[in-house]
Amino acid sequence: MGKHSNGEGSVFPYKDGWAGYVWVTTPEGKRTRKWAYGKTRQETHEKWLKLHELARKGPVPTKHPALAAYLTRWLAEVIEPNREPTTYVAYEPLVRLYIIPSLGKKRLDKLTVRDVQIWLNTLPTLCTCCDQKKDHRRLENKRRCCAVGKCCKGYPSRSTIASIRRVLRSALGNAVREELISKNVAALTTLPAASKTKKKRQRVVWGVDEARRFLEHLRAIDDPLYAAYVLILVLGLRRGEVLGLAWDCVDLGGEQLWISRQLNRVRGQLLHRETTKTDDSTTSLPLLGLCVTALKHRQHVQEDTRKAAGKKWQDSDLVFTTRNGTPIEPRNFNRAFEAHCQRAGVPTIRVHDTRHTCASLLAALDVHPRVAMRVLRHSQISMTMDVYTQIPSPETRKALDRLNASLNG
Repeated sequence: MGKHSNGEGSVFPYKDGWAGYVWVTTPEGKRTRKWAYGKTRQETHEKWLKLHELARKGPVPTKHPALAAYLTRWLAEVIEPNREPTTYVAYEPLVRLYIIPSLGKKRLDKLTVRDVQIWLNTLPTLCTCCDQKKDHRRLENKRRCCAVGKCCKGYPSRSTIASIRRVLRSALGNAVREELISKNVAALTTLPAASKTKKKRQRVVWGVDEARRFLEHLRAIDDPLYAAYVLILVLGLRRGEVLGLAWDCVDLGGEQLWISRQLNRVRGQLLHRETTKTDDSTTSLPLLGLCVTALKHRQHVQEDTRKAAGKKWQDSDLVFTTRNGTPIEPRNFNRAFEAHCQRAGVPTIRVHDTRHTCASLLAALDVHPRVAMRVLRHSQISMTMDVYTQIPSPETRKALDRLNASLNG
């Protein structure tokens, strides 16, 4: 192989094979040897040449943790202190329940595209209930799946699999930036299709008339949170956005509001955060007539509630509060919503699913498509027109007008 220059290293017989080393600079700036081993001289020489190539490109790590140890550190040192609390809460279970059990023992630098692809391919046919022994943690009289010899076929959805790969790709991308590995193998994989045997859940979505019936029920009982449900249905606000809305973000005279805060319970703490889901969420939204009258009514209701609470009242500037002025517990809001669904005689859906009704209601309120585009936060008018298609009956329009008039009266 010829004579090598100073600092280039060498290849020589070692035990039952061959060994070679190259002088490298570690990410910490330390100059040290990086070793390569093989059964033959040719095999070792090829590894030795690759080490030289890596050394020429930049720092080369000499110690590599297992993937499990790296992911644990990544969550604790990169995600938790620098990302939203909800991001950590979303990432941590995917790492703990899916990635570490299957790939955690692999050394970070030895993880290959094939390793990740084979693992991804198994996810659509992996019953999470059986794999994670969920049924075994239930009370004996409530076990119904793998603990009693039956499989519920609780396969992960395609969106869940995509989220798992996205988390791994993000973690390995950070490892590349830290110069622990040279490439992101997760980014080179193909997302598999979800299991064909998995039954797709049919999402129930309200139409305009069901939304109208729901709001009419709330007006009939004079629910103090009526305005919150109006904002969810008419402006498509998320639960955290409506519960975190403060009066300083509402301009009733100018008929607009800003979504700059969210209220969520994360890891046992109720957090009123300044940040939002996307940058577009911080732009102002137009307050339509039904929203303006509902919020004006809410002001009067809150003032009466404050007077009734007396010294028990806690100022928070939140638009929607409990009888003592404290923030509303998000889960309690969900429970109240479900109870109102049953009493109003409409299908019970999730609070988040009301966003799908927003476009239909805007059409029913005769809102111009350009305004609807701003409310729905679409980047192109064509996206708005694709969902802005339901033509409400004259009776529906009149019923919605009566809701508005009842508050004005």
